[in-house]
Amino acid sequence: MGRGRVQLKRIENKTSQQVTFSKRRTGLLKKAHEISVLCDTQVALIMFSTKGKLFEYSSEPSVENVLERYERHAHTIHAGANNESQENWSFDYFKLTAKAEVLERNIRNFAGYDLDPLNLKELQNLEHQLDTALKRIRTRKNQVLNQSISEMQKRTRTLQEQNSMLAKMKEKEKTLTENSQPETLGQSSSPFNLSSQKQLLRQRQVPCLTLSGTLQARASPEEAVGAQTAAAGGGNTLIPPWMLHG
Repeated sequence: MGRGRVQLKRIENKTSQQVTFSKRRTGLLKKAHEISVLCDTQVALIMFSTKGKLFEYSSEPSVENVLERYERHAHTIHAGANNESQENWSFDYFKLTAKAEVLERNIRNFAGYDLDPLNLKELQNLEHQLDTALKRIRTRKNQVLNQSISEMQKRTRTLQEQNSMLAKMKEKEKTLTENSQPETLGQSSSPFNLSSQKQLLRQRQVPCLTLSGTLQARASPEEAVGAQTAAAGGGNTLIPPWMLHG
């Protein structure tokens, strides 16, 4: 049976860790040398142990030569990427500028300006666009107008309902006032009030004297007839008839 796959994980034991590093370092340096010789490649290998000790290998006279080439290559790649980005930005800028000019020209054409360069087809297309826009504007205007009318009608109905409620309340108050008036009249017709009315009636029937000395009573017709009869039978009697009824 073959060996199972070893799981890679950090070695906690410091001694085992140092032994493993020494073995693998030697093998790694050997592999780097082999690939540089067999494939004629430039190889640079840099390692630092846990104690900070440097181990390096280079197929060139020094590691710095390989690192300088790497820096030049990386700079070229970044510069190319930057140039490409700048070119893309420049292209996007000119593209957006041209688009803005077209939009500005269309706006002026919609406003009725700069129409001389347009041919018949372009003018017809512009007219069609304006007609479509005008229809949309009118449709929206009618919608807003209908909404305003609906709101006004709703407000009118609300005011009418409020007025109706106020009218009903006023009518109810009026009915209550009319119903309370007979009770007031009934209270005024008590025995005390009746006697007061009789007394006032008698006071109104008090006779008065004229300049000729004749006694005239402001009384009923029956009392006036009695007074005349007494005057005819008694001669100079001065007793008024109302005193006889006392």
